[in-house]
Amino acid sequence: MAGTGATTAPSHPSPLARAERFIWLTARVLEQRRFAYHFLRGSADAVESALTAYLNEDSGYGHALEPDLRGPVSQPLHTAHALRVLDSIGRCGGLRIERMCRYLTDVSTPDGALPAIHPSQRGYPAAPFIPIVDDPPGELLATGPVVGLLHRNQVWHAWLFRATDFCWASVDTLEKSHPYEIEAAVTFLDGVPDRVRAQAAADRLGRLVREQGLVVLDPDRAAEQPVPPGYAPGEHHFAYHFARTPESLARRWFTDEEMERSLDHLARQQHEDGGWPITWREWAPGSALEARSIVTVEALRTLRAHGHAIG
Repeated sequence: MAGTGATTAPSHPSPLARAERFIWLTARVLEQRRFAYHFLRGSADAVESALTAYLNEDSGYGHALEPDLRGPVSQPLHTAHALRVLDSIGRCGGLRIERMCRYLTDVSTPDGALPAIHPSQRGYPAAPFIPIVDDPPGELLATGPVVGLLHRNQVWHAWLFRATDFCWASVDTLEKSHPYEIEAAVTFLDGVPDRVRAQAAADRLGRLVREQGLVVLDPDRAAEQPVPPGYAPGEHHFAYHFARTPESLARRWFTDEEMERSLDHLARQQHEDGGWPITWREWAPGSALEARSIVTVEALRTLRAHGHAIG
């Protein structure tokens, strides 16, 4: 009624407002608290408390923290996920991280690296595209992000020495790759102390990414570009996947126009329900919904980091 002074909700809610409804409606407690921390002035303590629910006695993380691996057992991918959460709230230090490094030491391969999947996952549900083998090799995909984030937070532990050497050797010899491995390499290079060497390695990887067509530079023509072997149809990677922040070494791989096109594309991917989609292969409804909440928080963080208005 006119003149009552009543307010109504905006007819076109902001991306942030739409995402907030999606998070409260569908997300796990951890993603709810992460959303509150990043966008609603929530506390880091609340995020850390939610994350603790996934912590095991061996100081690794399990319980489907990474949604495509179900079951209680600790896994390197779960633990890397926990480290990303702790890094995002400024809590990468102290006894918790020291104990985490002890777990990483225990599950490392003979060359000091991390396997993507530890054999303890056998017997619990896992995405069919994640192979479980008895003697898995160390992989840059699993090791690079952990090493990079620990260095970024100036963590020093004996495990890091051989793991860092493994990552350098893997990056320096990388000739043919795929987007997720490149993302892992970027996280390593963004955090490792030798900045001159990191810059040179990043420049080479940037050329590799463009030459091998691992990035879609024109989102309007994404359907014309094939995805890497083993990826799901439409599982494309764009500039923002590699350069999550303007400070990343990968930002130099792309022109301003290419970066803006990718960010505009990311903004358009928000669904009517307020969440962002996952692009990899869905194999179980619960894991897909949990992953969407994670992807939604990261999409908002990426857009904001690059200066895009989210509301």
